[in-house]
Amino acid sequence: MQGPFRVCEKVYMVGSSEISSGMDCCVYLVDAGELVMIDAGAGGSTDGLIVNIQALGFMPEQLTTLIITHAHIDHIGSAADLRDRFNLRVIAHREDSAAIESGKKVGAEHYGVRYRPCPVDENLSGQLNEVAVGSIVFKLMHVPGHTPGSMVVTIETGGEKVLFGQDIHGPYMPMWGGDPRLAAKSLERIMQLEADILCEGHYGVIKPADEVRQFIQEFLDELTSRQ
Repeated sequence: MQGPFRVCEKVYMVGSSEISSGMDCCVYLVDAGELVMIDAGAGGSTDGLIVNIQALGFMPEQLTTLIITHAHIDHIGSAADLRDRFNLRVIAHREDSAAIESGKKVGAEHYGVRYRPCPVDENLSGQLNEVAVGSIVFKLMHVPGHTPGSMVVTIETGGEKVLFGQDIHGPYMPMWGGDPRLAAKSLERIMQLEADILCEGHYGVIKPADEVRQFIQEFLDELTSRQ
């Protein structure tokens, strides 16, 4: 099993099916002077995520913020544990907050895990929000389609635009809260962000910009061909 690694300036991968738990999404860490985590895995790897943060030379106590991109178990499982341990501010979109706080329709039963509901401290609404943490401004865009409250996050660092587009690949099935029609519109908007680096939820890190665009276009083409 490989270990955590640096993606680019100020951005690291600290979790995935290969480096924390087989059920985890890709979990990213941003060093903004204080630490920001993007998503939280499926819930059985809290200790592993902490060990990976330490392996990169950071102190877990530097964690202040958890941004949840959407309310699926492989992205929210350790949220409550991390919030309790480090007094994190948990941020999510209002359209997914009820699921995060209740545990209903997050898919835990499909993974065979027990989800501990997590309070959301900051409920975002609307299409665009900016959250400043330390030295970095995080831009959060509402992109419904995978779930009603799905978001992507972008930051500027080292002269590059980094896009945390966790489940751009889908699936976009109603049983998982998906809507293919909304998803196609969301992918078009994500394409317009013109990111240099894509930190995806299960495909890992994709770069440079032309490969990011091609990756998104393939899934957009697949969606539109079905409509």
